Amino acid sequence: MENIGYFPRWLIFCVDLLLCICSLTLSYLLITTINDDFYIDFFVTLLIIIPVNAIYFIVFRTFSGLIRHSTFIDAIKIFFSSIVSFITLLGIDYTYYFINDSLILTYPVLLIYFTISFVALFSSRLVVKKAFEVYFLITNSQQEIQNVLIYGTNSNAIAIANAIKNERPLRFKILGFIDQSPDAQKKQILGHPIYYFKNKISTIIRFLKANALIIADDNINRNTQLNIVNDCLEHNYKVYVAPLISNIKETISQADTIKNIQIEDLLEREPIVLNNKLIAKELFKKRVLVTGGAGSIGSEIARQIANYSPDKLIILDIAETPIYQIQIELKEKFPKIDIEVLVADVRDEATIANALKTFKPDIIYHAAAYKHVPLMESQPGQAISVNVIGTRNVVDLSVKYGVKKFVFISTDKAVNPSNVMGASKRIAEIYVQSKNNNINTNNITNTSFVTTRFGNVLGSNGSVVPLFKKQLENGGPITVTDPNVNRFFMTIPEACQLVLEAGAMGNGGEIYIFDMGEAVKIIDLAKKMIKLAGYMPYQDIDIKIIGLRPGEKLFEELTNNESTTIPTYNDKIMISKAKEINFEKASQLIDELELLIKTANKNEIVKKMKQISPEFVSMNSSYNFLDKDVKTIPINLKRTS
Repeated sequence: MENIGYFPRWLIFCVDLLLCICSLTLSYLLITTINDDFYIDFFVTLLIIIPVNAIYFIVFRTFSGLIRHSTFIDAIKIFFSSIVSFITLLGIDYTYYFINDSLILTYPVLLIYFTISFVALFSSRLVVKKAFEVYFLITNSQQEIQNVLIYGTNSNAIAIANAIKNERPLRFKILGFIDQSPDAQKKQILGHPIYYFKNKISTIIRFLKANALIIADDNINRNTQLNIVNDCLEHNYKVYVAPLISNIKETISQADTIKNIQIEDLLEREPIVLNNKLIAKELFKKRVLVTGGAGSIGSEIARQIANYSPDKLIILDIAETPIYQIQIELKEKFPKIDIEVLVADVRDEATIANALKTFKPDIIYHAAAYKHVPLMESQPGQAISVNVIGTRNVVDLSVKYGVKKFVFISTDKAVNPSNVMGASKRIAEIYVQSKNNNINTNNITNTSFVTTRFGNVLGSNGSVVPLFKKQLENGGPITVTDPNVNRFFMTIPEACQLVLEAGAMGNGGEIYIFDMGEAVKIIDLAKKMIKLAGYMPYQDIDIKIIGLRPGEKLFEELTNNESTTIPTYNDKIMISKAKEINFEKASQLIDELELLIKTANKNEIVKKMKQISPEFVSMNSSYNFLDKDVKTIPINLKRTS
């Protein structure tokens, strides 16, 4: 069915000429039948009329359209081609008359021929189009076609509806449109009624026996969309979303862009608006290095930086294959940008020093980190070596080689950490801040250090969404650690956008935290993903509670009890003000920690981590007993203003 090719243009052109010959023959027969005394030289007439038609077929390109998708535009082309041919033939006829005092063509013949040929040319297209519609209808009867309603009545919704009607093979049958204006319900669009939506849209879907809803209104606000989607999912109706027609590339079918609504679309937060001018000023024609640039966060930061035309973009990561893939992607998408990739480990001080010395970056976005909580809980030495020592290496070398700004990517798990991973990121935060303050105090260099902290990122490597998707593909069950666990979520692009803006607005020493919206219960997220996939929770796909993982806590936080926040000009970004450690003391403690990961056991390493970060209280972990024994050493705390 999908392999049926389109008629070649030369064939359509030849068929049109054949129809013209048949139309002229029919015209000749009609007029000679009506008037026996009427005489024209048929072959001479044929040799004049057909070439003229052929010329105007080429001029108006009547053969260039796809016959099975013929529209009003095709009829207009045929009409103008026919009328101009008629006028041209009249001109030829009267020119011959003035020269030879006789007509080579006659007005009655031309008039009858014009009428018959136009009807034949246009009807042939309608017949072919209808034949294909019948064929596809019969073929599609073996497949499931969804009865759908379209939310929206504006131009975007109408364009999407047209695309759906012309899509082959058919996926949707339109039952009508839905609008929030009561005045619209008495009208029709494309022959389909408009239904008034006031409260629950699921009621209309159920009444009309539809299977799904397509949201095609480009003016719908986020709260309305969330309410509609939640209502549909609650009653097990599928929801699709159609993009703006203006955003669809010409090479892509409009109907193909209608996709299942994604879990990312259901975040209960208004879209983020960036200060692009500030970011552009920060990045345009600058040399930018991204560590951890092959990871889900680092690679997206690199993509977004590339949009601001840096002078050079250096991407550093230890993972060879992923960094090769991001290199190919960016070079194809941004061929004019100088992109360099380095396979290197942030723990390798000599290699990092050589990279900074060679490429002289103006800005560093430090995203390299170990982040998987259960893995780091069992291997605290590895968490310290990458997240703390690796960060210290890049921080110190940034000062040595004159980097203007260092942006550290942290996590909400660094707030009141309950696991080794979060504590290692908190210790790295302490070092970054103390280094910045030491620089300002001693006027060592102009390097400024900024920290950004956000929560879970939907779709990032190791997050729950890819895990749930894989479990769905395998038929379930979906595994949730605890029914009361909730998390803040962002999409990867949103998180990286805020990182870029916070980095641009930072002057040094700040810890920026982001508005993550409402916390989401993981079990509710699982239920929504099951429904989005077209299944029923606990019936088609089971949800299994497996217990909290080592180091996992029920609720994530963006600030601790001793911190305060101050707003910025962007209401999605705030500055956390917390106690800091004197640089000399912080440096000494991290030196001791580095020595321990080489010589000590896990318990001693974690004990030292708790001394450096007193708010680190292990949860659901084998290190719980250390919270009773550890004695916090004096660390010269001071509160930032």
